[in-house]
Amino acid sequence: MSGWIDEEHRGVRYGLAGVSLVEETSPFQQISVIRSERYGRGLLLDGCWMTAEHQERHYHESLVHPALCGAEAIERILVIGGGDGGTARECLRHNGVSHLDLVEIDGRVIELSREHLPGIGGSAWSDPRFHLTVGDGIAWVAEAADASYDVVLVDGSDPAGPAEGLFNRSFFEHCRRILRPGGVFATQSESPEAFRDVHIAIVKLLREVFHHADPLYGWVPMYPSGWWSWTFAALDSPRYLKARPDRAATIAGGCEIWTPRWQEGGFAAMPAFVERALQQ
Repeated sequence: MSGWIDEEHRGVRYGLAGVSLVEETSPFQQISVIRSERYGRGLLLDGCWMTAEHQERHYHESLVHPALCGAEAIERILVIGGGDGGTARECLRHNGVSHLDLVEIDGRVIELSREHLPGIGGSAWSDPRFHLTVGDGIAWVAEAADASYDVVLVDGSDPAGPAEGLFNRSFFEHCRRILRPGGVFATQSESPEAFRDVHIAIVKLLREVFHHADPLYGWVPMYPSGWWSWTFAALDSPRYLKARPDRAATIAGGCEIWTPRWQEGGFAAMPAFVERALQQ
């Protein structure tokens, strides 16, 4: 079936003209794969845009590189969610990574992404450093050993359905517990326009759980409002604010969006209403 494929959010529609390739319901959610002329093939979960071939770098580069260019070490990485493979792919571009665990609750998201959007995960799926678990990321974090990861990345959908438990104090406290000294935690933290209250609540909670937490602002044009955020946290210092030159030099040339200058601007771009809310 061809036509407009939309995500509807609070009286606004965000859509692409395209063709539906897959419509199925897994044990966890509705999964849709589409083909559009503008952004290529794309993925929706429960009717919400997750990624598309010509948009994914806006999201994945923004989540990954401030964390991996800021952490003291990047030997062991944990990705919760991220079943399309894009976050793992960007992490594995860093030579310092020796082990990456990806825990995705819905195996069908992985299977359909590998079949229909293979370029997003790219070589990550066959990288010997990559270790995939189809399972509950919340349970994984709760059961992981103290100080077992240098970087923890949460690549989840909106805080509803299977991703709902990825945005609460207990989960964030376990993420803090499993971080090594000098580690960095990061999560997508919604649109400050389309999800204003949720965005502010996430940043406030991370500032309570970690000693340091700051949102970075960028854009993912296919998402509600197009204006998006990722929030980074650490215990010892806001080490994620500026990229280490040695690591940045090895990956910046292959990025479409991320550069150290872009990153610094994204952290500095906090709108007045968010700044006021965080001070209350």
